[in-house]
Amino acid sequence: MTSFETARCAAKALCERKGMKVKLIKISDISSIADYFVIAAGSSNTHVKSLADNVEFRLDQEGVGVSHIEGYRSDSWILLDYIDVIVHVFSEEAREYYDLERLWEDGEAQDISDIEEMPLEALFPAKA
Repeated sequence: MTSFETARCAAKALCERKGMKVKLIKISDISSIADYFVIAAGSSNTHVKSLADNVEFRLDQEGVGVSHIEGYRSDSWILLDYIDVIVHVFSEEAREYYDLERLWEDGEAQDISDIEEMPLEALFPAKA
């Protein structure tokens, strides 16, 4: 699975659990820390944890294991590090405060409107 496919799978997992304002940003041209950031917000601490858990679950199903997790005991920000893809799941307040989109505005926002518009059952179709 390429880093772009991994990032899109993470975005799909966030949308599946109704993550808010899901963004996919290509940063490989401006940084060596990763190829992509995936950013989303949850409406509560429980929602933030549920979003992060679903990303980990769905990527694990695709054979992509998380390298490192930060902030799981935090109430506001969980980071899942997949080496080439870093997933940030924030509370609404933390997302506004840290404003990663502004910090990484030189990155290239990727169009994920096709994911956002998919019916939930189409995000991860059942395998036969």
